[in-house]
This record gives sequence, structure tokens and C-alpha cells, in this order.
Amino acid sequence: MAYKGVSLASAEFGESSLPGTYGSNYTYPTTAEVDYFVGKKMNVFRLPFRWERLQQSIDASFSADELARIDSFVTYATGKGAYVVLDPHNYARYYGNLIGSSSISQAQFASFWSTLSNRYKGNSKVIFALMNEPHDIDATVWLNAANAAIAAIRKTGANNLILVPGIAWTGAHSWVSSGNSTSMLGITDSGNNYAYEVHQYMDGDSSGNSDTCVSTTIGSERLVAFTNWLKTNSKRGFLGEFAGGNNATCQAAVANQLQYVTDNSSVWIGWTWWAAGPWWGSYRFTIEPSGSTDQAQMSWLAAFL
Repeated sequence: MAYKGVSLASAEFGESSLPGTYGSNYTYPTTAEVDYFVGKKMNVFRLPFRWERLQQSIDASFSADELARIDSFVTYATGKGAYVVLDPHNYARYYGNLIGSSSISQAQFASFWSTLSNRYKGNSKVIFALMNEPHDIDATVWLNAANAAIAAIRKTGANNLILVPGIAWTGAHSWVSSGNSTSMLGITDSGNNYAYEVHQYMDGDSSGNSDTCVSTTIGSERLVAFTNWLKTNSKRGFLGEFAGGNNATCQAAVANQLQYVTDNSSVWIGWTWWAAGPWWGSYRFTIEPSGSTDQAQMSWLAAFL
């Protein structure tokens, strides 16, 4: 499997303070974190950030300071041989306004991606994730927005891998019931280098808001329908977020999920755990080391690295 790693979050923090103040409302992951996880044999970092911080008003030039922070992380991580997934962590919104609304057009979303693509198209280790967890948006509106962004990326000459989410928080468990299994077949990519990004937690409602897992086999069970869809339609999938609390049931569920993904690597290209990062503290799923001590969940992942 090509990609195995973690979301290094904190640059998307401070959602209520946008664009916010660096070092107060949000921060970026450190070089020490990159070194630690590369040392654990992880080779991909998903970097969540906020669109509103990079482009502080629509159609404006990118913030030089924010771009420099992203540049610094990308340069260091890819210099260590790792891939970086650029993840605008915006839920198909810009300052709370849905893409495709009167406030933010699909063309403006595509323009954002054109600028970002021009910046990083020369680095083959940069992966473009179109958007984190679109929700409460019409499927056709999102499909058109995604296709516009993909076309804009390819127009820059970029050949980078693109990760495409569906609507309904891009849950694997609801891929069929949400209509993604039909609408997302309309994705077109002239470069033919994309995968569908899904997220899948193992608590009762698949939200990741609990550290209790439903069962030891729920990890694979919630991926079956999506995996079959990938196989039927000759598509590829990427597990962009998953996690479990520090208990025996979740440990087994995580192993069950990752083993299933590994066993179906003909269609699954990789995964990133949610999450690590400098500001997580005692968050239920963090694999940020505590000083020189690894978190328990880090040892669960080790068998799959």
C-alpha cells in the first residue's frame, strides 16, 4: 500500500476565529513531529488548514505568511521522503458560506485550487485533497464544484494525485445511502490520477465523538459496501480519517479495519489516522507522543507500517 500515515492537525484549529492569529488560535506541526513519525515508518502526512487563512478574502492573493508556513512544512516533510496531503479543512464552506451559493461560487473554489496547484505542481510528493468532509450540500452542486477544481488543477499542468470526497461527511458507511455511489461516478479527471477519500469511525454513529467502538469487527463491516463499489467501478479509495479509543474493543476494531484495507489493496491506496499534532493534549485519539512515551494507539498501527 502506497500511503500510510497520520493527519498532523492544529493549523485548522480556531474555527470561531477566522482568519485568526497564528500561535494563538492555531499553529502548524513541527519538524520534530515529522521526524518522529517518519522514524515510525509512516510516509504520508495529511495537513489540515483553513482556506480562509490562506486566502483571507475571496479572489484575493494568498497570504504570504500562511503560504510560507505551508511551504515550510511541505519542504521539510517531502525532503524527508514523505508525502503531504494538502487538506482545506472547510466542509465545502468559506467563512460559513457553501460552495455554490451566492456568496462563494464553484468558479472561485476552482480558482483557489488553480493557485494552490500552481504552487505545488512541481513536487510529486504533494497530494491535493479537494475538501474535508462536505456536508449539507446538494450532491450535484458538489460534483460540479469538484469537477471544476479538478479541471483547474489539471489546466496548470499538475499530474499530482487528487483525493475526492463525497457529500454527507464522506462516510464510507453511508456511501450508498447518501447517493455518493451514484453521483460520484460523475467525477472526471483528464489526468486519471485520483482516488475517493472516505472517513470511517467505529463508534455508534460513525462521528468519532466517542472512544467506544461498536464491536471488534465494525471497522471492516463499515467499509464493505464502499470497497465493493470501488471494485465494481474500477476506482481507488483512500481512508483519510479513522481512529478508535484506547480500549481493547477499539484496538481489535482498528486492527480489523486496517487488515481489511490491506487485504483489499487492489483498490485501497492508503490511510491516515486521525490524528496527531502539537495542540491535541489529552484528545481521545491522539498519537502525539508524550515526551519520549508513545501513545497506546501508535503501537496498534505499528503492525501495519
